[in-house]
Amino acid sequence: MNSKMLLPILILLTLAGCSIPVDVPPTLTALPPAAPQPTLTAAVGFTPVPLLTQIATSIPAPAAGTAASFCDDLRTRELITSLGRAVSANDGALLASLVSPAAGMDVRFYRDGNVINYDVEHAKFVFVTTFQADWGVSFGSGQPTLGAFHDIIVPSLQQVFTPNAILVCNQLKVGGATYEPLWPYPNMNFYSVHFPGTETYGQMDWQTWAVGMDMSSGKPMLAALAHFVWEP
Repeated sequence: MNSKMLLPILILLTLAGCSIPVDVPPTLTALPPAAPQPTLTAAVGFTPVPLLTQIATSIPAPAAGTAASFCDDLRTRELITSLGRAVSANDGALLASLVSPAAGMDVRFYRDGNVINYDVEHAKFVFVTTFQADWGVSFGSGQPTLGAFHDIIVPSLQQVFTPNAILVCNQLKVGGATYEPLWPYPNMNFYSVHFPGTETYGQMDWQTWAVGMDMSSGKPMLAALAHFVWEP
């Protein structure tokens, strides 16, 4: 092959080589379809109860300078009265109507135990659910306290929320204590609902439920319950 014929062939090969897109990114491929989720079915006549998860929520702080107006607000005492009525009648719908829609209701059975948060929907079922919540380690036995709300919390609330209960605003009202009682939400207004104990046990069987509230749509709502008792 002479040089005159070789030159055009080399030019064609060079141009063909330049047309190969060596720096083009690879074509994206579609992700594989997600696996289908199982469909839960319920037996005929069975009403499912929402599962409860143990969630401790942060509570929004009230506006500065609201403590005095909180204690003067008659609706706060009405809320406590309604809470006592709900506990006495095991009325989940009434209890749910009192719970803060923004924060839910934190419940603490031991002052240094676990906090369990009930939103409005779960609060409807606290008197019937069998969910075994972990309330923390008992100061008496040193063992974890596991049990449903109606088995662990309700008996204590029913003993304390009576017409003879002592109400104190924004102060922890307790009996004799071997520790320093502290309200765990320093930026939240609250009431102490105090049962002073009995002479039979030298008033050492006193109990206090501190009821924390926040403002929702301009009215006080239930946001926290913290339990205080005598500890050895």
